[in-house]
Amino acid sequence: MEWRRGNFTVSTDKSLLDREAIHRFLSVDSYWARGIPRDVVDRSIDNALCFGLYEGVRQVGFARAVTDFATFAYVGDVFVLPSHRGRGLSKWLMEIVMAHPRLQGLRRWSLATRDAHSLYERFGFRTPAHPERLMEIVDFEIYRKGEAAEGKGGDSGRSGA
Repeated sequence: MEWRRGNFTVSTDKSLLDREAIHRFLSVDSYWARGIPRDVVDRSIDNALCFGLYEGVRQVGFARAVTDFATFAYVGDVFVLPSHRGRGLSKWLMEIVMAHPRLQGLRRWSLATRDAHSLYERFGFRTPAHPERLMEIVDFEIYRKGEAAEGKGGDSGRSGA
């Protein structure tokens, strides 16, 4: 599927994705996936509904939904390159994600963010009504542990927490 707005396009065609650009942003510029290996990014793309944001042929943004297409979707890895922020592109990208025909009628949507609450609140996301019901396993050092195991440096994998 494809949507256009001026010089910009959003597409769900995975063959158009610039996987190197996505990996570069996630592994270097994101706070949530810093150090993520390329093969992990590739698997995450292969197993999700992906949305590439393009100016002409250059990829300038990305989002993906991990979903069963019936009851649940997790929205992750949403970004617009810094050079393209402030133009409403993240809002447009999220409008498209939320309106995608295969994602309609889901009982639960989820995401995690450190600093974009106001963006996601526009689309109905809220702090969980019953956070005591939610559980998670999070390993913030997982990519650093992988580097250490492969002899690429890093530490023992222990965190200060």
